[in-house]
Amino acid sequence: MKQHQLQDRIECKVAETAIILYSDAYSQLMKEADMSNWLYRIGVYSVQNRKKTVLMWLAVVVSMVGLNQTIGGGAVDDFTVPGTESQAAIEVLDERFPERSGATAMVVFHTESGSVSDSEFAGGIQATVAEIQDLDEVLKVTDPLASQRSISQDGATAFAAVQFVDSTADLGRDTLDRLLETASPARDAGVQVEYGGELPILLKERSTGPAEAIGIIAALIILFVTFRSVRAMAMPLVTAIIGLITGLSIVGLLGGLIDIPSVAPHLGTMIGLGVGIDYALFVLSRHRDNLANGMEMDESIGQTNATAGQAVVIAGGTVVVAILGLQMAGIPFVAALGYSASIVVAIAVMVAISLLPALLGFSGTKILSKQAAKSIGPEQEKKHSAWVRWAHWVAYHPWSTSLAATAVLLVLAIPVLDMRLGQADAGTDPLSTSHRRAYDLLADGFGDGFNGPLLVTVDLVDVDEPKAVAGQIHQSLLDQPGVAAASPPELNSTEDTALITVIPTTKPQDEATSDLVHLLRDEALPASIGESGAEAYVGGPTASFIDQSDKISSRLPWFIGAVVVVSVLLLMIVFRSILVPLKAAILNLLSIGAAYGVVVAVFQWGWGRSLIGLEEAVPIASFVPMMMFAILFGLSMDYEVFILSRIREEYHAGHSNIDSVVEGLGATAKVITAAALIMISVFLGFVASDDPVVKMMGVGLATAVAVDATIVRMVLVPSTMALIGDPNWWLPSWLDRILPHLDIEGEAHLVNKDEPNDKFLTEGSAERG
Repeated sequence: MKQHQLQDRIECKVAETAIILYSDAYSQLMKEADMSNWLYRIGVYSVQNRKKTVLMWLAVVVSMVGLNQTIGGGAVDDFTVPGTESQAAIEVLDERFPERSGATAMVVFHTESGSVSDSEFAGGIQATVAEIQDLDEVLKVTDPLASQRSISQDGATAFAAVQFVDSTADLGRDTLDRLLETASPARDAGVQVEYGGELPILLKERSTGPAEAIGIIAALIILFVTFRSVRAMAMPLVTAIIGLITGLSIVGLLGGLIDIPSVAPHLGTMIGLGVGIDYALFVLSRHRDNLANGMEMDESIGQTNATAGQAVVIAGGTVVVAILGLQMAGIPFVAALGYSASIVVAIAVMVAISLLPALLGFSGTKILSKQAAKSIGPEQEKKHSAWVRWAHWVAYHPWSTSLAATAVLLVLAIPVLDMRLGQADAGTDPLSTSHRRAYDLLADGFGDGFNGPLLVTVDLVDVDEPKAVAGQIHQSLLDQPGVAAASPPELNSTEDTALITVIPTTKPQDEATSDLVHLLRDEALPASIGESGAEAYVGGPTASFIDQSDKISSRLPWFIGAVVVVSVLLLMIVFRSILVPLKAAILNLLSIGAAYGVVVAVFQWGWGRSLIGLEEAVPIASFVPMMMFAILFGLSMDYEVFILSRIREEYHAGHSNIDSVVEGLGATAKVITAAALIMISVFLGFVASDDPVVKMMGVGLATAVAVDATIVRMVLVPSTMALIGDPNWWLPSWLDRILPHLDIEGEAHLVNKDEPNDKFLTEGSAERG
């Protein structure tokens, strides 16, 4: 165990260093390149060469899709957790007991009347078992009628245990399909046949239902209401879909090199569709404003790319850095989710700053609504919209609004204190699936714990009397509270390794099962082994998921700390301020805490679970909090960069702190609201999925975006900006010299055209001081 803890610390430091290196590379890119000029040139080139740009992107999309179809890898659910006891058990079995190291499955036979051993049913059952044994991937299958241990007390249910040659990750979906085809003989005899256990559960088909359609329809409605133009409505959606197809194809190509989980494309779709539309919306909104103010099209697109486009690059870069931080989990499965999501986000950024400007060039002024097109001309006096009046009221009542908003977030976050990480078992899946029906039949016939056996692997290499020691351990296991049964020790041919199957009294997802695993490891097994020289490891899928939860729980604080520090540094570079980044980090933590609280209340406590199609309360999937934090902390920076860049723009234009807050919020509130509504619609669409994990992500992400775009951005940001005042933009001169300089408003590009020596942006804060 000490070796495992040392390995954990080393992996954590390596991953933390990797995040810092990503951040350094990102900052160096911004430092070495004049971002606003660079993006301006990309925008102008794209619009002036729009046909070539569009054809180039079409070639990229077709190439990526084609390559993915030919050499891309399929989804592989490899839940290996390096440095844990369950992984050590797998390694011992692989080395010394390979015939028991492969994947397993349970084939369940059930009759509504009579007994499965009756002659009218027995023949069909035996024929199905024979077909299973003939499968090339099957090493061994037990006879369900040969022993009373495999038949329920009422005789209505029996099971056959299937042992495969390879692991689940190596077998794939084809093996499961061939296994399912063996049911015919028994079913023809009137026997219900269901398939459960490790292989069917891990290789189950994951469907998001109508999620994508719901998100797209909602996005179309919101975009049309926002822009009152069919072209403006379609543009963000088209670019988002192109980016999503490209990104997912690259993820498929990555699957040829590493194992990509089956849930990755669903999460990638959820995130890619949301950020793709949002990024395009930010760019499109600024371009429409420029056109409406009479700016020439090419210049408008160039300046839009230099301002809104740069905000998209910074926000997207922050999302990518945060998501890549999932490497800190030290779990390949979770890291692969991070790689997949970061690829999709990165492609969405590229599409927004290159393909979108080209498409905007084709649209010309038709991107405006009819009313806006009729009134094109120099910028008029700003109208005091409802958003401006709201921002004015909040800015002049900062204490009451900030305290009330903070209280709401803290109340929503209260359930976090009871968060329990785990893994939802097959009992939460739809009844339409075979593995769920198998789960219910086994639980009814043999007890709840039968669906989550623990495999105790005993290393007997240094033991003089292996059989006696294995027997002693077996007896100790039978005496433990929470153990319903334990199979006699099964020794390998050299008698240096034994395997004991332990059946808990509780479900795999129950907290009592996790407590049992820790009891066996910390007390029962060490006591029974004594000075014999044996070593025992508690493994199996159930123990592996428990180890995954424990490892992520131990890494989560480090991960949160690293992402927060990196994000604060990036925002410090962007806004030339100390207090603004620190405040942004605190507010983001509050909104994410509120989202965690809602997820715990709905899924773990079961509040309103029937509204989202969840039959029973489930623990929070172990990787969901870490994944949610990475995505949400990054996404919240989208709105943060967008709104604060406009506030800073107003501030450097000579307005007072409060006026800057009011005008900045008023100018961005409409777009932020539309972007948030689209993101919420996309995320909520995934609640229709049958998979509890996908539901969990949908509810959590939708809640966080809703909280962030309303309570945080529309109340806490303006109120705290008003409370702090001019010190919002204070930065020590020595730190200003060290940090790379960014022109988030794009003013440097405009100034450089006429006055190359202007230092307004770099000295604005100092002049105010």
